[in-house]
Amino acid sequence: MKITVLGAGAWGTALAIAASARHDVLLWARDGAALSAMRHARSNERYLPGAAFPASLRLDDDLDTAIRHGRDGLIVIATPMSGLRGMLAQLPEGARAQWLCKGFEAGTGRLGHEIAREVAPHLATGILSGPSFAQEVAAGQPTAMVSASADPALAQLGVQAFHSDRLRVYSSADPVGVEVGGAVKNVMAIAVGIADGLRLAAEAQGRQGPGLNARAALITRGLAEMQRLALALGAHPETLLGLAGLGDLVLTATGDLSRNRRVGLLLAEGLDLPGILAKLGHVAEGVYSAPTVLARARGAGVDMPITAAVVEVLEGRMSTHAAMDALMGREARSEW
Repeated sequence: MKITVLGAGAWGTALAIAASARHDVLLWARDGAALSAMRHARSNERYLPGAAFPASLRLDDDLDTAIRHGRDGLIVIATPMSGLRGMLAQLPEGARAQWLCKGFEAGTGRLGHEIAREVAPHLATGILSGPSFAQEVAAGQPTAMVSASADPALAQLGVQAFHSDRLRVYSSADPVGVEVGGAVKNVMAIAVGIADGLRLAAEAQGRQGPGLNARAALITRGLAEMQRLALALGAHPETLLGLAGLGDLVLTATGDLSRNRRVGLLLAEGLDLPGILAKLGHVAEGVYSAPTVLARARGAGVDMPITAAVVEVLEGRMSTHAAMDALMGREARSEW
């Protein structure tokens, strides 16, 4: 199969490496200078240092060439959510595309499948998601993902493209649930990072702070928020209990490689958001998604208190300590 990956960030590069063992893969990068560096090093030292490119992996910075390569196979869009609309609009009729980005589009509040329906209704589209750090996929460590689309043939095409003895890919007919899980878990990871950061800071000062009980509560109630929003938008409830929901939430909220969790940890240290983003050097989608998630939830009449607290902290209206106190001080209610 011919596969084109549009976007040479960490995740796009990792999937291109993984698929190159069995398919004809072309990795496209917008930046010609960055592409030259990758050709010389045969690795992406900026976003995925140490992960060597297979000899078969092709590189190109010409978008037309890249699209033609994947035109009759699979095109994978590996840009941030902000670039999805523009990429979809450039794909020809009949192309089959899946995206890797997770989040709601800033400004419109749309999920990926809603953007695709608006700008590229002539395309078969879907999403690849699940609990997966790029570094581990590139290294060939065991990973499970989901290929989701309302088009069953495209969902299966994603499985054929990436399923291997180290990367297990399940199919799903529920792109809505998969996308909501992928978007909201980033926000919840910031909340868990804040709690863990407050615990570490308190321990360093010989005090008690939020403990592992608080982490478990945030993950569990975060899952409940994800599920409420997903159901309001038309998802299947079981999707949020699977890889793209619970699985991705646990990984992103607890894994040391999680950029969104790192944002929460640094917020708890007292760093300001611009400084945190500069320090990360990579996109942390939860920062940009949080206000949009909250707006979409309120529009659907869905209560998301953890998301609301994260937005208050990110926008500087509430301290991390006050956010934790506000969540714990909410009125008692039935769990379900």
